[in-house]
Amino acid sequence: MIDSLDVSYGDMWGSHEGPTHPNPIPNALAARRHEAGMAYAVLLSSRERPLAMVERWPRGMWRVYLFDDASRRAQMIDFKPFGTGMLLAHRNTRLTGGGEETSTVEALSCRAPEFGDWQVFAPFLAQQGHEPAPTVVLNDVSVDEGAGPLRPTGIEQLFAPGPRDTPDGPAVVELGDAGAVRITSGRLAVSDPGWVSEPRTVAVPPGEYPVTLALLRRTPWLRVAAAKVTLLDVPPHAWEMALRPDEDPELLGEGEFYGVGVDTGTVAFMDATRTVSEEALDEEVFLPLSFDDRPSVELPGTETGPNLIAFSAGWGDGSYPVWIGRTEDGQAGCVVVDLRLYPSDEEKHVPGGPGPGPSHA
Repeated sequence: MIDSLDVSYGDMWGSHEGPTHPNPIPNALAARRHEAGMAYAVLLSSRERPLAMVERWPRGMWRVYLFDDASRRAQMIDFKPFGTGMLLAHRNTRLTGGGEETSTVEALSCRAPEFGDWQVFAPFLAQQGHEPAPTVVLNDVSVDEGAGPLRPTGIEQLFAPGPRDTPDGPAVVELGDAGAVRITSGRLAVSDPGWVSEPRTVAVPPGEYPVTLALLRRTPWLRVAAAKVTLLDVPPHAWEMALRPDEDPELLGEGEFYGVGVDTGTVAFMDATRTVSEEALDEEVFLPLSFDDRPSVELPGTETGPNLIAFSAGWGDGSYPVWIGRTEDGQAGCVVVDLRLYPSDEEKHVPGGPGPGPSHA
């Protein structure tokens, strides 16, 4: 009889089939995501054996995976809100070796749980022969809070020429001039030029601003490690993550960040009002950047209109942090995209290390 359950938290599992969270998160972070209506997963285990994995979905939906004696996901029950404060099963699926078998839904229901009220799912363990006791004690075994979201350490060093140690071996950083980006609307946008519907924007005075690339050279390749728009000729006093109005760093796990999403292997600095035709992108941006010795390209505007400076994303598709360097009086002095080709001292000890980050784009 099951009289106690160990409780741990993590990101949504997706296709992961292991007995533990692929990306564990602390209790406090899961609670903040619950309050914000975001998704997360709860693993209920006994004596290091998984019994149920509960997924919190948007709009009050829940999914419960039940494990068999071999720690395999054997059953999936989907719940939807019903009445006041209740959940009702609307799909009950047996997961077999060859696929799925949806069975007739029994009258399965429970209270919609508050955060931490996971005893409400204990009765469903009996579906796989794990009989719960009348009272089940919950033991929190989630990971510690950790260092929190990615911090802006070593941003200036990204643009310091000289030798570097990278995961691929020794390399050399060189600085490259990518031209100047012309801003007319007062908003600098950072985006994949092929997907500009929701760019990250920074308020800046209209004008032309130089774009500098940190180029990582290692025979036989040359890659863009970082890119910077210099707005003021003043060293940054502090760095902050470029955020959209609806983004909250308190909802990020250790080493995570909100960044610019890349789906074409390319990032661009542009005015927030700039539009680009698909044909122009293919012929004037993506094709030139396909050559190893061409790390950046300018897509001109009209004589007084905004242009676009595009450059290759170091690791290709993924998500990359965008940092704003603030002056002592709070003005934006520069904007940097870190393409994460080599780790800072902090990242050497953070889960995930360098490379494209979690897709909070």
